[in-house]
Amino acid sequence: MTDATTPTTAADETAPTSASRPLLQQRRGHEFTRILAFGAARGEHVVPNDDLVGPIDSSDEWIRQRTGIVTRKRAGADVEAVDLAEAAAREAIAKAGIEPSQIGVVLVSTVTHTVATPSMASLLAERIGATPAAAYDVSAACAGYAYGIAQADSFIKSGLADHVLVIGAEKLSDVVDPTDRSISFLLGDGAGAAVVGPSDFPGIAPTIWGSDGSKWDAIGMTATYNEWAAGAPRPTMRQAGQTVFRWAVWEMVKVAREALEVAGVRPADLAAFVPHQANIRIIDEFAKQLGLPDTVTIARDITTTGNTSAASIPLATHRLLEEHPDLSGGLALQIGFGAGLVFGAQVVVLP
Repeated sequence: MTDATTPTTAADETAPTSASRPLLQQRRGHEFTRILAFGAARGEHVVPNDDLVGPIDSSDEWIRQRTGIVTRKRAGADVEAVDLAEAAAREAIAKAGIEPSQIGVVLVSTVTHTVATPSMASLLAERIGATPAAAYDVSAACAGYAYGIAQADSFIKSGLADHVLVIGAEKLSDVVDPTDRSISFLLGDGAGAAVVGPSDFPGIAPTIWGSDGSKWDAIGMTATYNEWAAGAPRPTMRQAGQTVFRWAVWEMVKVAREALEVAGVRPADLAAFVPHQANIRIIDEFAKQLGLPDTVTIARDITTTGNTSAASIPLATHRLLEEHPDLSGGLALQIGFGAGLVFGAQVVVLP
């Protein structure tokens, strides 16, 4: 007998009850994760400031003072971002001591893949022998690597994968207008890779991430594909420099502090600080506002590599570990921020 006010349906009568339906099986992953190894690849050409100053009516001195960049690395015309990603991935996998077949997910953060679809990640997985790993691209610009680390940590803990390959790969010289004074002289080409795997201790702290779409147009392309097809000039990168600088200096320091707090560490506990390599003045202001002691090594890879967007944090970390092997096992605060505007930060144990 049923309540007249609650009519039954065929679906109600046939739906299994909690007592009769089978319980869905669940995966249980690893309790902790860490970064096992890094790999890196930079464009083969060293491009000094003097090669770029003519079209923007500038000088080597101005670029050094404003950005800290002395040279940047750019790839040749026959090199694509996926080629850089492959070189970085192979190094990271070899250093991690695993086989490509052990990789369960390939994540590539990029804004310079040569096509909108299919993904760079699926091509990369095939090239390095990681097939049939899940593979997809992340479009989070300069925060993309931090986003990838957050996802890798989650996948391994949930049991979706045992090892995840996280890569930031960019060929930004493909989207440069040499006459643009806002960003063209900043950009370089490169790829940084990290293999994330299970650990017997916490190696990746919780991530602080988010976005501010109110400043969506502060960094981006000069035209859409449809506008280009209708006759607009080829889309290239540009930015509202002052808007981005103020946001990065004032708002991102708050995010960095949050990442330290949620990790349960103080600035003095850090061995290294690896911010997105956007501008040396931003990096120095970060260090000042965070109160980083002299014992913390600060990544300044931008001086000879330039701004490589999603690749900048893993590239800078790779160089730090090469130049300062004593940092191995120490804590590093990494923070990415860029077009969107998007941001992501976490404290990690260096491999």
